[in-house]
Amino acid sequence: MKYALFNDDYTLKTCLIEGLHAIPDTAVKLSDSLFLRLTQETDGVWRLVGEEITKVPFPEVIPDYPLLIAAERFRREAVGIIVEGMPIETTRDSQALIASTGLSAVLDPDYRCNFKTAVGFVEIGSAQIIAIAKAVRAHVQTCFDREHALLQAIEAGEYHDEMLNVGWPDSRTPITES
Repeated sequence: MKYALFNDDYTLKTCLIEGLHAIPDTAVKLSDSLFLRLTQETDGVWRLVGEEITKVPFPEVIPDYPLLIAAERFRREAVGIIVEGMPIETTRDSQALIASTGLSAVLDPDYRCNFKTAVGFVEIGSAQIIAIAKAVRAHVQTCFDREHALLQAIEAGEYHDEMLNVGWPDSRTPITES
């Protein structure tokens, strides 16, 4: 004989075979054909409704679009950019370091430093530091602007999944400050 056990919410917990498993009093006896369906058909949730075992579709999973969009913005924000031929990291840590270096450059027009790019150190002065800081800030702001536009599309009922992959700044496009 074959049996099924159900959870407290009446969803299928497991199937049992007499002689192989201990059969608790709460087990529901199954026909061979229903046992086969319960163990083979995985395209829904098996439930005990009254005394009948039925399969219902899986509940629809609605993505958390704001969370997905924020994660994509965060990923795009940190891809890096090219400024005046220099590959510049744009991670959150890099943004903070660049902002503080930029402040030093604003406070002291003669400021120079050894600046670490994604491929190594370069010596740069205030004008280049400010150009880097402005380019990084523009890149990051463009990412936030895209996130905002996507959230507005959701609110307007116009969002579709393909939109998540387009409209972000292209990190491969060199940025040259004038």
